[in-house]
Amino acid sequence: MDDIDAWVWWLIGAVGLGIPLVVTAMPEFGMLAVGAVAGAVTAGLGGGVVLQVVVFAVVSVALIAVVRPVATRHRSQRPQLATGIDALKGKQALVLERVDGSGGRIKLAGEVWSARALDTGRAYEAGEEVDVVEIEGATAIVM
Repeated sequence: MDDIDAWVWWLIGAVGLGIPLVVTAMPEFGMLAVGAVAGAVTAGLGGGVVLQVVVFAVVSVALIAVVRPVATRHRSQRPQLATGIDALKGKQALVLERVDGSGGRIKLAGEVWSARALDTGRAYEAGEEVDVVEIEGATAIVM
């Protein structure tokens, strides 16, 4: 065991930290693994054990302090490109058959949809344009 260089132990530690990163998808393990690689580089350049540990700690803490808030901010933001039914909300549609609180038909994004008026007392006649407020199943809620 004494004949293995310190940088090899740091790389083994980095791989050891990479395994839980893959299994748990916690990016902090990846940042610690990068810190271990930095410790390996320090050992490879001839730095002492104390310097290796300090470099590991500084790099790991710096990555966690800088990268984690950025990743959290990106994770909490909604995607800029809406897809599926989310892309249909707010679109305009053409009434094909009278739409009221009980039902009707509209043409939305080139397709015929069943529709219902948001305000149950309001009716929209064929040829009118309406705005899609919500999609419930296969029914567009319009106003």
